[in-house]
Amino acid sequence: MQILLAIVIVPSFVFVGVSGYNSSGDSANTVAKVGGQALTQQEYEQALRRQLDQYRQRLGAQFDQKLFDTPEFRQSVLDNLIAQRAIVAEASRSHLGVADAAVQRAVAESLQDIPGMFKADGKLDEERAASLIASQTGLSPEGYFQSLKRDLTIQQMAAGVQGSAFAPRTVSQLVANLTEQERDVQELVLPLSGFAADVKVTDAMIKAYYDKNTKQYAVPEQASIEYVVFDANAIASGITVSDDEVAAVYNAAPARYTAPEERRASHILVAAAKDANAAAKTAAKAKAEAILADVRKAPSQFAAIAKAKSEDPGSAEQGGDLGVIEKGSLVPTVEGAIFKLKQGEVSGVVESEFGYHIITVTALKPAVLKPLEAVKGDIAAELKKQKAAKKYSEAAETFTNTVYEQADSLKPVADKLGLKIQTAAGLTRTPNPALGAAPYNNAKFLTALFSGEAIKDKRNTEAVEVAPSTLVSGRIVDFKPASVRPLAEVADEIRQRVTAQEALAAAKKAGDAKLAALKASGDATGFGAPLTISRAKIDGINPLAARAVLKADTSKLPAYVGIELPGMGYGIYRIGKVHQPAAPDEARRKADAEQIDNIVAQQDMVNYVEVLKEKAKVKIVKPVTAAKADGTE
Repeated sequence: MQILLAIVIVPSFVFVGVSGYNSSGDSANTVAKVGGQALTQQEYEQALRRQLDQYRQRLGAQFDQKLFDTPEFRQSVLDNLIAQRAIVAEASRSHLGVADAAVQRAVAESLQDIPGMFKADGKLDEERAASLIASQTGLSPEGYFQSLKRDLTIQQMAAGVQGSAFAPRTVSQLVANLTEQERDVQELVLPLSGFAADVKVTDAMIKAYYDKNTKQYAVPEQASIEYVVFDANAIASGITVSDDEVAAVYNAAPARYTAPEERRASHILVAAAKDANAAAKTAAKAKAEAILADVRKAPSQFAAIAKAKSEDPGSAEQGGDLGVIEKGSLVPTVEGAIFKLKQGEVSGVVESEFGYHIITVTALKPAVLKPLEAVKGDIAAELKKQKAAKKYSEAAETFTNTVYEQADSLKPVADKLGLKIQTAAGLTRTPNPALGAAPYNNAKFLTALFSGEAIKDKRNTEAVEVAPSTLVSGRIVDFKPASVRPLAEVADEIRQRVTAQEALAAAKKAGDAKLAALKASGDATGFGAPLTISRAKIDGINPLAARAVLKADTSKLPAYVGIELPGMGYGIYRIGKVHQPAAPDEARRKADAEQIDNIVAQQDMVNYVEVLKEKAKVKIVKPVTAAKADGTE
């Protein structure tokens, strides 16, 4: 549930909330200093892990941690942390911050969509919230609160900087004009087919291409494997629960299967402040007693009297209805009175910190023990789950030990646990996105499968958990090392490539000559019918050609552009007319202006952070570019 992570995102920066700042820090453990405060190795590694977690969740099966094991990625994480610290230091100097109440609202909003996080009375279940925060962020509730407060402060300051950014309207007008500008263009293509017949490709040319482009013909190491899958579903299917077992659970804890008593109540309130003087309280009580007398004369009119005379704005319009009452949801004196009344009975005057109440119970549903038949299915399911968990734990240990102790074959574990030995081919060291969530397409399993021992001796891998309660073990049946396809195998393919390259070069040579002649003459002979294109509409023309046409200098018309069209030939384009549409697209112009303002705001934020970093006297104590993306050296 990433909703809990204290992350503030502003253009060009991703600030990941951490647990706190170190005021001095051991120099051996300090990565950088910002505003005299140490940024520690542990804080850097925590931010690094969180960044990786975000990419892992975003990319799913396509995530490859090796892509993030780069000096540039590690430096970007450090730069973001330094930027965060510089902004916080400025906020502290300027005595800026977010009110605690705003932070509390943000915490509540981050938790509101999580089932069971709030009690029936709308109050936050603090114990559950603390547990969830700890599991997701590693922070205590107070630590998370402070982290979120810091991040909201950063967000507020960023909004102030970016909100003041704007670009002159002349700039957006110029961009809009360029976007909407239309050009009439004609095309003349010199196709590859007209030059390919004259190309002579020698064996030496093929060999030269092959030697220069060996990587194109590299074949990664591959393995064909056997594997077995052991999961909780296989265990659960064999679990049975008897009627006697269900009855024993039911009889041992009847309270668990008892529907609690339900009481619905209404009240009439005569308000009296807790600190009111004796005279005011006496008057309020007398008023309540007078209302009580009216109620006793006509109990059936309780709702009408409440609507007319109750001073509780929350319930008066509903005839005093308080809804179904749960224990602990009301002040003790009122709640106590409610749980003493019978249905339809009216209380005396009850005092509370809010004033004086007259109470009645409008509906009462007594506690009732659900019949065994009604809960039998739930009890059986729970017992099956408990038995399956116990049996899975025991069988998982058997699975793990067997694949290790009898590592020359998967047959012993398959026979012992009734598993099916399956096969897969063409596996490589990294997961294949096309295979999805196949159990053997797991990064951890593939790492074990392609270990030196598993490749050399074709031994079983260890038991690898590829999903909750799902273990896999496999062994390599056939292994093909990384190789390069032989020249003889790819010679025909290379001949086609070289032929196309040589034909394109010949087409370009001929096209350049023709282009020069056309520029001198202004001739339109041989060109196709005119097309009207713009940056928003390039239908009917090759995208590469369209970009060249729209970038061309049109100060003198007709203008000509020549461009290579890979796989097609050489294209020459004649621009005969440039014009603006009669009716400008106002919606597009507005969107362009907003986009330009966003770009300016982004750059303003970059510049602002650089100024703050100078003011904070940032000092890099220990480079982080040598560490791996998992935080190790």
